[in-house]
Amino acid sequence: MHRDLIDILACPTDKAPLTLAVEHADGEDVVAGALTCATCGTAYPIRDSIPNLLPPNYPG
Repeated sequence: MHRDLIDILACPTDKAPLTLAVEHADGEDVVAGALTCATCGTAYPIRDSIPNLLPPNYPG
């Protein structure tokens, strides 16, 4: 995930801003980390540069 995406991403549940926590990066690409909702506190993992923004109660 490119770091600039944080400017356009929002929590899928309540549309609040997300904060980025980087565990591993390769230049501007975040390879591992998490996006956390500023309002509800839900954390969405980033693995292999792909953010998983499925809501926690997603049936699939």
